[in-house]
Amino acid sequence: MAPRQDADEDAAARCRTLQQAMARVIDARTPLPGDYGTPIANLGFFRRESPAPPAVCMVEPSIVLVAQGAKQMWVGGEAYPYDTSRFLITSLDMPANSEVKTASPRQPCLGLMLKLDVRVLAELIAQGGLPPHRERPIGIGVGLGEATPALLAPIARLVELLDEPEAIPVLAPMIHREIHYRLLMSDQAARLRQIASVDGQGHRIARAIDWLKQNYASPFRIDELAARVQMSAPTFHHHFRQLTAMSPLQYQKWLRLNEAKRLMLNEHFDAASAAFQVGYESPSQFSREYSRLFGAPPRRDIEVLRGGARAGGRGIDAAGAGQGQASGA
Repeated sequence: MAPRQDADEDAAARCRTLQQAMARVIDARTPLPGDYGTPIANLGFFRRESPAPPAVCMVEPSIVLVAQGAKQMWVGGEAYPYDTSRFLITSLDMPANSEVKTASPRQPCLGLMLKLDVRVLAELIAQGGLPPHRERPIGIGVGLGEATPALLAPIARLVELLDEPEAIPVLAPMIHREIHYRLLMSDQAARLRQIASVDGQGHRIARAIDWLKQNYASPFRIDELAARVQMSAPTFHHHFRQLTAMSPLQYQKWLRLNEAKRLMLNEHFDAASAAFQVGYESPSQFSREYSRLFGAPPRRDIEVLRGGARAGGRGIDAAGAGQGQASGA
């Protein structure tokens, strides 16, 4: 019993050391609350200095680590809390609500998001050498995994490359691949396999999501979209809802409303113009559905967001602050 306990304590100490090192780098590169890109492709940092209630967001297929503090993701009414002991992973583009649980100016919530590459996952699976895959019912495309030294070590090395920019083009792709391998060896392997498997239902749902993202303003029929990804309509609808906690039509509505919000906030569209641009035929219906999702009518919501930006906010992430798709979760 003692050797096992010693091993667990050693692993926990190694995790803390790695997380503290990452927190120092993230803290130095995020001077204000917000989201920050990095010179390393698909890697972003985030900083939060106060707790925040759930906010609408889109999380891309990614792993999200908190090096300091705590956050929580809500998907389909279910909470996924994560902190330094657990990471968040998403295998699909997931509409969600993200909440900052633990943060302060003295101890900000610091973390990173690394986007996943399904092609790399598929290549690693095809090469073999991974533990045998046990079939399991397909589940929702978001989960929580244990933060282990085996996973944190390559992520910490990737973060440290920011201090060695000339090495990024050579070393970052190799480390990125190692991180994918570690994820396929983790307790979240099954969730990733269901998306990376070309013949699997998860991969087909991912293809349907890609189509919806490109054609959100266009009307569609469930049976036609199901046929596009070679599924029957009932099977497609069932697995889509199981993976995303939404129906395909609800997913399209979510995409439309968030793009309309972006158009009003960043492109200065009025509400009616934004509604027509994203496929709504009725501005009043758009206003009702916008208010239901964001908690306020379009004009008032945009005025509040612009006021917050003038007050000194610096961007939003997929985890926490407001509209659409961005870099943290």
